[in-house]
Amino acid sequence: MKRDWKVYLQQKGASHLQSALVLLVLYTLTGAVFYAALNYAYREFEALGNLRLFIFCLLIPLFLKMAVQLLVAPWYGIVDRLRYQRRTSKILPRVSVIIPAWNEEVGIIKTIESVIAAKYANFEVVVVNDGSTDSTHQLVTRFIANHKVCAKTKGHPPIQYLKLKNGGKARAMNQALQVANGEIIMTIDADSVMDAYAIRRMVDRFTDDSVAAVAGNVIVGNRNKPLELMQQLEYLYGFFFKRTDDVFKSVYIIGGAAAAYRKTAIEAVGGFDESIITEDIELSVRLLNHGYATRYAADAVVYTEGPADFKGLCRQRLRWKFGRILTFFKHSELFYSVQSHHNRYLSFFVLPLAVYSEFLLLLEGPLLAFFYGYTIYAFDFLPLVFVVLFLTSLVTIQVMLDSKAKFHLNLLALAPVSWLMFYLVDVVEFQALCRSIKRLVTRQELRWQKWQRAGISTSPLQ
Repeated sequence: MKRDWKVYLQQKGASHLQSALVLLVLYTLTGAVFYAALNYAYREFEALGNLRLFIFCLLIPLFLKMAVQLLVAPWYGIVDRLRYQRRTSKILPRVSVIIPAWNEEVGIIKTIESVIAAKYANFEVVVVNDGSTDSTHQLVTRFIANHKVCAKTKGHPPIQYLKLKNGGKARAMNQALQVANGEIIMTIDADSVMDAYAIRRMVDRFTDDSVAAVAGNVIVGNRNKPLELMQQLEYLYGFFFKRTDDVFKSVYIIGGAAAAYRKTAIEAVGGFDESIITEDIELSVRLLNHGYATRYAADAVVYTEGPADFKGLCRQRLRWKFGRILTFFKHSELFYSVQSHHNRYLSFFVLPLAVYSEFLLLLEGPLLAFFYGYTIYAFDFLPLVFVVLFLTSLVTIQVMLDSKAKFHLNLLALAPVSWLMFYLVDVVEFQALCRSIKRLVTRQELRWQKWQRAGISTSPLQ
């Protein structure tokens, strides 16, 4: 044990040193931008004036999207409280928390422990093992055996366990739905840790019968390496804008790491789609397609483990990107739909701009080459300075407004260099988009992909 602890400390120390060196480089580049802006005079370069105008016009839809998100997101708290006060039922429903697992020996016990410790009186846990070949089955059955003894005296919730042949996550989820007794179905990945109040806070968002699904606030719990810090920042940034989607009741990406559904709604639309790799995203879009509303619970937190290496991250984003594109094709009738049961904000704003963003991602390389070439040649560093200051301010505000602001305080050091870290995010997204397009053209399927996990600590909950 002493040797393992020593190795752990050495690895953690190496990760912190690596992060410090990366930060030093990023701060140096950021400082160089401000130095150039203060010390070099702008010189006119009229030859590229028309091209600059063309690029600006290309970016107008994204500027519009950002403006709407920034204007609407601050209203999230007020709208959320009003909806809660006007809720149609004040009875807390029974909840079934489903934990799907496939070779999750590293973290599944921590996941189950965090769920059964939830501060909610009326719920059960359903663990579904989708043909794991590691020690997941032995770990879970041993834990349940011990749990049954403790449950009688400590009042812990009951745990159901399903052991299936490997058939995919969606099939496993559908099997779990058949035995789940809750009115609300909540899912959490087996590499995640749930906050004690997550169940109650997600249930609170089912304010009327039109709400079919609620997304929780997923936070990256491992944050030692630079790549992990990048994901922590990315998740914070992205989930913040779900507040805007919540105001319009149209959250179209509800990830399985922290999702809650009205069981009757899932059954009404036919359960999880077993033919698509991102069954969670497809289900949330399908519910919206059927006229249901979806919401976001910013204070319902689940900590997840992000990939710790670049290859694993690229695989994860390929799955997300490919599955989302397939979902768009499957539910293409949602785009610019004038049907009365479709959400106008979703059909005319969110979905078209999501596709447009992918188009711009393909052009990002040439656009950035022109932008930085022009910036250096003309000494026009003020637009870049504005971007740095804007993102620094935005990330700082997002940290302060998050329900786990204390956990995210480390991101304040990253805020001034976030503009550079988002470029790495774009690199990962670009490779995922190119590989997805290739698979679409060649009609190649994508199987469920995993990466090496180390597990996350339960310390974030404390």
